[in-house]
Amino acid sequence: MFIDYARIKIKAGHGGDGAVSFRREKFVPKGGPDGGDGGRGGSIIAMGDTNANTLLNYRYKKLFKAESGVAGSGNRKSGRSGTDLILTLPLGTEIFEIKEDGSKVKLADITDHQERIVLAKGGRGGKGNSNFATPTNQAPRHATMGKRCQEIELELVLKLMADVGLVGFPNAGKSTLLSVLSAATPKIADYEFTTLEPMLGVVQVTEYQHFVMADIPGIIEGAHIGKGLGHQFLRHIQRTSILLYLIDIDSEDPLEAYRILRNELYLYDSFMDKKPFNIVLSKIDTIPEEQREAKVAEVSRLFEETTSQKVLAISSVGNIGLDALKFQLYKQIQDSL
Repeated sequence: MFIDYARIKIKAGHGGDGAVSFRREKFVPKGGPDGGDGGRGGSIIAMGDTNANTLLNYRYKKLFKAESGVAGSGNRKSGRSGTDLILTLPLGTEIFEIKEDGSKVKLADITDHQERIVLAKGGRGGKGNSNFATPTNQAPRHATMGKRCQEIELELVLKLMADVGLVGFPNAGKSTLLSVLSAATPKIADYEFTTLEPMLGVVQVTEYQHFVMADIPGIIEGAHIGKGLGHQFLRHIQRTSILLYLIDIDSEDPLEAYRILRNELYLYDSFMDKKPFNIVLSKIDTIPEEQREAKVAEVSRLFEETTSQKVLAISSVGNIGLDALKFQLYKQIQDSL
């Protein structure tokens, strides 16, 4: 199950208390204080993991606690420190702390494998009474408590990291394209909103060249204010390096469809307008063969006159233009590095 949002609470381990103890040994009168220090509490650490691709582990368990430190004991023995708790997270996870007033503070953005960020530091251990002995107070009867840690509420938001993000209206052929270009197996059917969760696929260009493509569930007009699948998936497009607008050549007004899609992305995040992009006309196999070349030329000309962008025409089912598309995308990705 693909889960890209979760709210959890974390609690670092308390520090162990310092000990009040006095040396008691035969024939050694007034042995003096020998209380040891408490151990440090375990910390909560976030770690990036390329093998993780969902926040499912944080959907149902709501509280994550690190181990507390052990109290000190006599003979100046320090308590054992608590074990750190590591939360493994998919790359592309943003972590926010939710304050009491409902405001949010960004704590981390996990983008690298095995990147570690301390979210909550374990409490320090208390001092045993052996630390407080002085010439004027040779038998201190007090120690300090370990530091207590409070619960912190976090919001985890996963934004898929991909080289190419597929953008298009429902049923534009995004899932079919991904399934043909990669080993991904998205659900494909002849009705809108077939895809209900983002899908990633690795597109092999040559034996040693590949890139990652993401199929983002269909966007409709008004998605930026929550219509359709709305905000639920628009955030995944923010992480992609290149946008690929997939336009059904047989739609009523292909150019208007492109304008709506581009506008929705801009209204959600104006930075989207600065991303490199491609326009691809899909499903050209639905045009009768004798009319196909003229139809593709006509629609392509409209796009090129309006956007100054060269347009590719493909058919995922008919395997038309796919190699050219793969090589163009790969070159564009390399140029952007």
